[in-house]
Formats: sequence, C-alpha cells, structure tokens
Amino acid sequence: MKLITNPQAAVDLSTTPVHLGLGSRAMPMEGFAWDPAVLDSYLAAVEADGAEGRMVAVFDSEASWTSWERHPHGDEVVVCLDGHITMIREVDGQPDPVDLAPGEAMINPAGTWHTADHTGHARILTITPGIGTEHRPR
Repeated sequence: MKLITNPQAAVDLSTTPVHLGLGSRAMPMEGFAWDPAVLDSYLAAVEADGAEGRMVAVFDSEASWTSWERHPHGDEVVVCLDGHITMIREVDGQPDPVDLAPGEAMINPAGTWHTADHTGHARILTITPGIGTEHRPR
C-alpha cells in the first residue's frame, strides 16, 4: 500500500480509499486491500495523524455483516449510496436500528458498537477514523 501525496487522476474509492490527514491533506491509498497486513501498513503510514486521520472508502456488500465494530477515537459517517441498509448501533446494551435509503447518512458516535443488516446489494460510503478500530463477532 502506498499513499499518493500528489494525485493526478480520478480515484475509484471502491479500490483506492483516500486518507484525510492533518493539514487538510487528501491522499489516495494505492494498492489498498482489506487485509490485516495492508491495514497495519496503512495505520503505520498515517500514525502521525493520530485520531484526526480519516479513511474515505466505498464498498459493495451483498449480505448483512457478520461482526460488530467500533471506532474509539472518533465518529464515523456512513452513507448509503445504493440499496437499503439498516445500521444497528448498540446503545446501553440495546440495538438502535437506523434505516438508510440511497443518499441518506448517519453518524456512529466514537466508541459505539455497530453492524449492518440488509438483503440484496448495497453500496456504502464511509468516512472512518481507523486508528484503534475494534471488532467482535456478531
């Protein structure tokens, strides 16, 4: 994975997420993959941005998520681009579902466990504070 500090072309967010860093920098992440080694490399490369760094990504999903996640160091923005999704936040130990149609967004507050349910295809854009992200089985 390589951060591109001076992008010259269009970026496909579904294959090349963009890191938003300190000083209002926006850097595409060439060669990114949802792989533990690549994620570790990404986090090491942007470590100096700390909790202020954000990853902007688009991903396609065909089924409900199989795990929960939370971002202890910042809020996450989730935007439904296509399909319909139900984001489920855990609030005081109880599920708090939020239905999203195309063009609708929601915020997962820092430290809030969340997952998603949907049937069929959904396309989702996220703006995520990656540092310290945690997962647990659903």
